[in-house]
Amino acid sequence: MQLFGISSPGPFFSNKVRAFWNLQILGWLAWFGLRAVSGLANGQPFTFLVPVVVQAITGFSLSLILSVCYRALINRRPLLMWGVSFGLAGLATALWAFIDAWVTQILNPNSEASFSSLLLGAMYIDATSLGAWSALYFAINYFLQLEEQNDRVLRLEAQAASAQLAMLRYQLNPHFLFNTLNSISTLVLLKQTEPANAMLSRLSAFLRYTLANEPTAQVTLAQEIETLKLYLDIEKMRFEDRLRPHFAIDPAVARARLPSLLLQPLIENAIKYAVTPQEEGADITLSAQLAGQNVRITVSDTGAGLSPDGGAPTTRPATESTGVGLANIRDRLAQAFGDQHRFDAHRGADGGFTVVIEFPFQPDGQARIGTDSR
Repeated sequence: MQLFGISSPGPFFSNKVRAFWNLQILGWLAWFGLRAVSGLANGQPFTFLVPVVVQAITGFSLSLILSVCYRALINRRPLLMWGVSFGLAGLATALWAFIDAWVTQILNPNSEASFSSLLLGAMYIDATSLGAWSALYFAINYFLQLEEQNDRVLRLEAQAASAQLAMLRYQLNPHFLFNTLNSISTLVLLKQTEPANAMLSRLSAFLRYTLANEPTAQVTLAQEIETLKLYLDIEKMRFEDRLRPHFAIDPAVARARLPSLLLQPLIENAIKYAVTPQEEGADITLSAQLAGQNVRITVSDTGAGLSPDGGAPTTRPATESTGVGLANIRDRLAQAFGDQHRFDAHRGADGGFTVVIEFPFQPDGQARIGTDSR
């Protein structure tokens, strides 16, 4: 029988029935002990304990009935709930006081006290006891409701953040696939079947590698670099020597965790706006090292960079035409690290375009990678 109608947020209430009976038994034992000690301390004989035992059993039984009624009322409209609850508590108090007065009169037939005076005396004690029990019952249930609502809000916020991360991640695959499939289509039209087959094979390997991770998952920097190298293997078939990637990864940050496919839009952006427009192509450098308690990742290229006055890039918008790119990275960093991140895009010291990302170093003991240049 479920006596508490609210799911439990804490260990004590993990089993609601057991928690109720623990509180019920311990509470009424404490009530009996307090009455017994008080009576004996005031010089009452041990026979005084008999009516106290009857009173405790009666109160225990009536509170069980009230708990069932309260559970049915607790989620009703306030006016109905409080009105009926007060009425039930008053009825239970009157019944308890009547039983107490009747038992006292039977056990003390020679007492000069009338039944009405015994009833009024019992009414005060019983009303106080049931009032305290009822207040505790509602207080515990409302506390559990509040905790449950807080847990629900936290779960919904986590689900919303997870859904947004998934949405941002899912934006990347169609964008990348469009560019790659367009390149394969061009190779097929030019009857260059061998490069087209090779590109398809590498695309398949890249997709197997990237789709193995959940959209909201985090990977190590080493794994992210390996994914970028698979991507660059595909792009190298398009640009050959015009695309010159370089990696300088400090082994100390190879185990740092970051959202999967976070860096791909930066490389893709550099290819589109630095390598493609220039006949000689461009160098793309990705470096990563510790910066205090943070990981600092820098992606730079030798493309056209910003306009001469240092304003917005002349050939490089803040977001891709398809809606992904730098804005996507900002959003994913905010989702993953809150305000504990840095994202800065500016003209490089020697021209070109540079993006600097910083986020807290959260190591993972999976993989290591050293400095590499490809």
